[in-house]
Amino acid sequence: MNMIRIPGGEFYMGSDSREGFVADGEGPVRKVEVDSFQISAHAVTNAQFKVFVEDTGYITEAEQFGWSFVFHLLVSEQTKERVKDVPQGVPWWLVVEGAYWAQPEGPDSDVEERMDHPVVHVSWHDADAYCRWAGQRLPTEAEWEFAARGGLERKTYPWGDLLKPDGQHRCNIWQGKFPTKNNASDGYAGTAPVHTYEPNGYGLYNMSGNVWEWCADWFNPAYHLQTANRNPRFEQATGKRSMRGGSYLCHRSYCNRYRVAARSSNTPDSSTGNSGFRVVQD
Repeated sequence: MNMIRIPGGEFYMGSDSREGFVADGEGPVRKVEVDSFQISAHAVTNAQFKVFVEDTGYITEAEQFGWSFVFHLLVSEQTKERVKDVPQGVPWWLVVEGAYWAQPEGPDSDVEERMDHPVVHVSWHDADAYCRWAGQRLPTEAEWEFAARGGLERKTYPWGDLLKPDGQHRCNIWQGKFPTKNNASDGYAGTAPVHTYEPNGYGLYNMSGNVWEWCADWFNPAYHLQTANRNPRFEQATGKRSMRGGSYLCHRSYCNRYRVAARSSNTPDSSTGNSGFRVVQD
């Protein structure tokens, strides 16, 4: 794992932008200080997760449950015929039996040609298990955002305020009309290799888009009001863990959460085809 040292310091964390979601608790903006740490240059890949599984015999929660959530446009027609359940309110997610990290779209898929893509279908518990095996840990939300900003202050994205500077794609997000038409004009309808696009000022790849990344904190919309200004971390159990960065399914019309201050969450045993993680160490 290529680790990048991030020197400690202060930064303005959060956002008061109208683009934000009030229920997510993206603000108020405040000055936060974090200590130095190291963070992986990219999300953990299929190849790296495979080494962990082969070394430990670890069985992910998606495997234990026997299914995971897969985006409908990525599933083969044969697999769609076997789908028995669609979550209420989010019909673009299919409950696919047999979907897990090594079969991301179900039993008729594999990751042999995607070993340099981020591992997906990993729950928070799975990510934590990998970290304990590797002698690392998940980043706090503050560490994640500090790193994602790449040394820039109060910018919308890791590279600045324009989504496509000079017309160039800088992240893997939805291109088209969500959730029925993805033009994939950024090159990818699903995950992209972890070194795709230019890195930010700290040399970190895909801090926006590609896959959601688990953080160490429990999720609370009042995060910015109830955590310290130095090395903040929300540690009171809320039933959900924080996620950062957005994914290849994010779109301005639906999930404009590929901004560096954006926050989201999921239950720690949940897995989807667009959630992964990166690691840090002190």
